[in-house]
Amino acid sequence: QLQLVESGGGLVQPGGSLRLSCAASGFTLDYYAIGWFRQAPGKEREGVSCISRSDGSTYYADSVKGRFTVSRDNAKNTVYLQMNSLKPEDTAVYYCAIDWRNCGPSRYIPPVDTADFGSWGQGTQVTVSS
Repeated sequence: QLQLVESGGGLVQPGGSLRLSCAASGFTLDYYAIGWFRQAPGKEREGVSCISRSDGSTYYADSVKGRFTVSRDNAKNTVYLQMNSLKPEDTAVYYCAIDWRNCGPSRYIPPVDTADFGSWGQGTQVTVSS
């Protein structure tokens, strides 16, 4: 069974940093592209970032470009999302999922079709507030 588990969320002040982890079990993560998504209360789920399965190329939504960095550690079977210079508008539940189509950016624009992705994790809450 392919399973992803997110962790690393929490409460942080504006301007602070967090690193989210997306750990895989039941499969080898480096064979798959992994996307990061977020959903704030009352808003649609949006794509944040993706790291490809092949050459490690990345995608970032304009709202996080220059502040967030996605990476993978194949030895730990984990993908990370380093989030710097956090803003209150980054507050959301963050999810990771397998991207079957290797980071096609158009599918990261709301509305995200969750059926295009697999093995959604349970999410981790990120709250940016003073």
